[in-house]
Amino acid sequence: MADTTFSATVTRVTGLQMQATVRGMSVTFDEPPELGGTNTGMNPVEGILFSLGACQCIVASAFARVKNIDLKGIRVEIDGVLDPDGFLGRNPDAKIGFSRISTRYHIDADNTPEEIAAFVEFIERTCPVHDTLVNPAALTYEIA
Repeated sequence: MADTTFSATVTRVTGLQMQATVRGMSVTFDEPPELGGTNTGMNPVEGILFSLGACQCIVASAFARVKNIDLKGIRVEIDGVLDPDGFLGRNPDAKIGFSRISTRYHIDADNTPEEIAAFVEFIERTCPVHDTLVNPAALTYEIA
């Protein structure tokens, strides 16, 4: 299969509030008040956590039958540790992005713990968002 390009457009609404549009669907991004926003949407790093969890659940749901997992339900809880002093310029030694991301899988399936563990390892290897975080894409930019 040939490469597929996915695209998004992000436009400032007001202050730190942004509207992101993909395939005709929109979501609002903003910052919490303590970071200068109005709390009208998730912030971009929360969007990363949201995307990772959604991708993990989609991979699990799409491949459960093929992997002989009797998936009745799945929920992931994801935490990301970030020091805001990094991107705010208050601490030049602080990492700007997440220093750690942790996922807790809650899988409801009639399978053995060993089968569930192997399935989670498969999810981690197969999730495109996980792969993008572990093996970063080449980033480029241009000014139009």
